[in-house]
Amino acid sequence: MAQSATIVGKVEYREGDGPNIVIRPGPVKVETGLNDVTLSWVDEDVRGSTAMPLTDFKRYVSEGKIQLAS
Repeated sequence: MAQSATIVGKVEYREGDGPNIVIRPGPVKVETGLNDVTLSWVDEDVRGSTAMPLTDFKRYVSEGKIQLAS
């Protein structure tokens, strides 16, 4: 089940061995798995999504960079 959240700080992900990519501030949908979290968003006409380790996601939440909807 997807949960809504908002990116309010610098949140980055990496595609393969490439450089870190910043997710733009704004609303995202969060799908939590056992070991990772999938974030998806819409930026004008472009849809984006990425998976990140659950530990990274929890760190971003604890640092206040991702705010979960209640």
